Amino acid sequence: MDRFGFRPVTHADLPLLADWLHLPEVARWWRGAEAQLAGIEEDLDEPAMRQWLVLLNGTAVAYAQFYPAHHWGAPHFAGLPTDALAIDCFSGPEGFGHGGAWLRALGDRLLAEASILVIDPEPGNLRAIRAYRKAGFRGEELRPTEDGTLARVMTRHR
Repeated sequence: MDRFGFRPVTHADLPLLADWLHLPEVARWWRGAEAQLAGIEEDLDEPAMRQWLVLLNGTAVAYAQFYPAHHWGAPHFAGLPTDALAIDCFSGPEGFGHGGAWLRALGDRLLAEASILVIDPEPGNLRAIRAYRKAGFRGEELRPTEDGTLARVMTRHR
């Protein structure tokens, strides 16, 4: 069985994340690599945001950020319990095909502190949706986000 670990992202990890954000598989959903990287860097100093690298046998394979779902008032998270944690994530090339497994491991850790996790892929991101289902997330409801685009709201409960 694969062994996953997690560690906080540091400024030294930004070049690796920049490379991943430019991968076609990532850039299709995390549009504007430079702006995305700037947001990740800015959030390193945001107390509400936790950013981790996912490690597979010690090698960085993915990025995950998580935060209180209601912290920024995202309309598509309305109605979730107050302790809900929202997750945004993407894999690097070494993580492709492992998303369901590492996200399940991450979810197991986070459900020790929250009763529910939420993730909000674009409806067309079928690869991510399959991985999220493998990780235990469920949900078909489409809700408009703050910019009016639709997101599939998927949750995993304790």
